[in-house]
Amino acid sequence: MLNFAKGRYCARTAQSAVDLEAAQRLRALAFRGPGAEDLDHDDFDAACTHVLIEDMRSGALVCCFRLLHLGSGAEIGRSYSAQFYELSGLSDFDGPMVEMGRFCIHPDRCDPDILRVAWGAMTTHVDREGVEMLFGCSSFHGTEAREYYDAFALLRDRHIAPNRWLPRVKAPAVFRFAARLRRKPDLKRAQAKMPPLLRTYLLM
Repeated sequence: MLNFAKGRYCARTAQSAVDLEAAQRLRALAFRGPGAEDLDHDDFDAACTHVLIEDMRSGALVCCFRLLHLGSGAEIGRSYSAQFYELSGLSDFDGPMVEMGRFCIHPDRCDPDILRVAWGAMTTHVDREGVEMLFGCSSFHGTEAREYYDAFALLRDRHIAPNRWLPRVKAPAVFRFAARLRRKPDLKRAQAKMPPLLRTYLLM
């Protein structure tokens, strides 16, 4: 069981159906906006460990994410990411893996300590469980690729995975933007357009 605290926030593992429902309600608010009545849930929830970050002063849930444990790359087909990406290159990875997903912070909260506690809890969990690879998905807002050319170019130049592990295209229809990235990225614009969660991953 995870229990991690810093300042006014603490992180813990969900222990009940009530905890899970609270996380699903926060996810609906964060991903769909105010007024979303349904819970954000899918079939992966039952297989995941859910981490809740709470404000110890008020008891409010301010952040949550989930972790899917895989014994090795041989189980990569069980992951959420495998629905959308060709990940067979990871099938020979022989160490424990964790997929991190559905990460969200309450839209009314902007305290950077929330993110620090979340990463501290995640790091504690990874160290404790001997995880050798952490992976997940991150989304860019909207469908206008031109807005993100600099961010895409920065990812191409600095953050491409080793070829043996590189994700491949699985979706039947994709936007082939590679030919449009024949330039050096504007670093300031690239960082500004990078999704906050992905930017944090890369800083780690």
